Amino acid sequence: MNNTINWNFDNSYSRLSNAFKEHIKPVAVKNPELVLLNEDLAKELNLDFTKIDKNELSALFCGNNLPEGSNAIAQAYAGHQFGHFTMLGDGRAILIGEHLTNKNKRYDIQFKGSGKTAFSRNGDGRAALGPMLREYIISEVMHNLGVPSTRSLAVAKTGETIMRDSPLQGAILTRVASSHIRVGTFQYVAARDKKDELEILLNYVVNRHYPEIENSKNKALDLLKILIDKQIDLVVNWMRVGFIHGVMNTDNMTISGETIDYGPCAFMDTYDPKTVYSSIDKMGRYAYCNQPAVTKWNLSRFAECLIPLIHRNNETAIKSATELINTFGEKYEEKWLNMMRKKLGLLGIDNKDKLLIVDLLTWMHQNKVDYTNTFCHLMNFKQYDEEIYKDNNFKNWKKNWQERLKLNNNNPEKHIKLMRSVNPLVIPRNHKVEKSLEKAYDNNFEPLNKFLEILKKPYMQQENISYYLKMDSSSKEYKTFCGT
Repeated sequence: MNNTINWNFDNSYSRLSNAFKEHIKPVAVKNPELVLLNEDLAKELNLDFTKIDKNELSALFCGNNLPEGSNAIAQAYAGHQFGHFTMLGDGRAILIGEHLTNKNKRYDIQFKGSGKTAFSRNGDGRAALGPMLREYIISEVMHNLGVPSTRSLAVAKTGETIMRDSPLQGAILTRVASSHIRVGTFQYVAARDKKDELEILLNYVVNRHYPEIENSKNKALDLLKILIDKQIDLVVNWMRVGFIHGVMNTDNMTISGETIDYGPCAFMDTYDPKTVYSSIDKMGRYAYCNQPAVTKWNLSRFAECLIPLIHRNNETAIKSATELINTFGEKYEEKWLNMMRKKLGLLGIDNKDKLLIVDLLTWMHQNKVDYTNTFCHLMNFKQYDEEIYKDNNFKNWKKNWQERLKLNNNNPEKHIKLMRSVNPLVIPRNHKVEKSLEKAYDNNFEPLNKFLEILKKPYMQQENISYYLKMDSSSKEYKTFCGT
């Protein structure tokens, strides 16, 4: 089977000390059934599943038959969860190995929901079908939106029932990532207070992700600088598309700069900076508007881990790290402003740009207007409901915007082209996601597959797109759950 599929494993992380992981195999399931396979991603990975029958594929993606060359491990990590530090680890996920493509790109292949590990604590190590399908949908649309993200290769049902608040269908997601190394991985090693292990992890990360600083005089400091920039770029992208992660714990911040863990996430409909969807985020710690500040807080925790490697003198190390962390605010502001300029098709810089942007967001908030659809309206992409845009305050704002566009001194088509490159026409609206999942629970995957096809080209006008643009007409407040 290996030669047919083209697996090419080189498992570098599993060769590290056992301090970083536990060797373990997935727990076999009763009745594996493949329900989703990402053929586009398979091609990118140079994997060919076409010659394998469905029964074999089902056994593969449930972990019953591991591919030759794999070396299954559960990774150790810690994390601040809602501000509280705890030792964690892969409690229901198993990294089966690192696959190298023919372009020598390295990807982690991980099974999520594959059984108990040493880090499961009181959990059963399993996952439910709904959250695994949800992660497949959202992670793939994030990739299609141009937001760095882990990817989803497959979802398979296990044929087993798992108990949560009610009995649910079990499933396993195959997640693909540049790596699963997190800020929490560094926190885990730092908490063990073994500088040599910390140095091993630093060198591993630099070699794997950032070889450009391999010969740096201060790798730890340079890695911190890179990660600050990477995470600013990431959260600016989240803000651009109205994405609310929902569980920005330090164990959910990757060193690669990819979005990871789609448990309680959602996309914002009506614009409200304080929007929270997660049922467990009672205080709004991870609200839409708080995401930049939480990113900075998480990076500060990462910096703390690196202190012993930055300089032998503690005070000197803290001073250097603090100076870098303090660049966050100004860097974020600049990148956010530039992103919002693109959303409005503004070329160049004018000192009134921020006021223009804030005025629009304020109007949206006060009038409970859809975030995505407002930018679509400005791109002359007509929505199902245009009545709100006849509001006089909006008309006055629009005149100011049109005056600002004249400063572009360019072909009018240029600003529309710029806007269309950053403003999606379609997002995975929460009620549409739920409807497609409800059908999938009854083994009808056609609506979900149609939705996935539309979401492959979120910036493009497509046939049958109108169904996916409408906001939820119900007044019921949408809540998301971790799906653990």
